[in-house]
Amino acid sequence: MILPKKHLSISESYFGFGAFLLAKLEEPNTIESLWNYYKDAYSAKQYPVKFSFDQFISVIDYLYMIGAIQQNGEGMICYEIA
Repeated sequence: MILPKKHLSISESYFGFGAFLLAKLEEPNTIESLWNYYKDAYSAKQYPVKFSFDQFISVIDYLYMIGAIQQNGEGMICYEIA
C-alpha cells in the first residue's frame, strides 16, 4: 500500500496520496482542513481513491518522518523547505 506496484496504481499508494496532500500545503493547514480538502476532492472525483482517516494519518506520519512536512509554532502543518 505504501509503494505503487504492478497491481497498485500511484494514486492508490501512500506515495501518490502524500504527493496529493503536499500540493495543498503551499500554505500552512490544520489536520482538519487537510482532511476536509481530501474528502471534498474525493467527493468531486478529483482524487480517485477512498482512504480512511487512519490511512490519512499514516500518510501524514510518513511525510513527517521523511522530512517533507513540519509543524509550525501555531500547530499547523506546513511543507518543509530545506
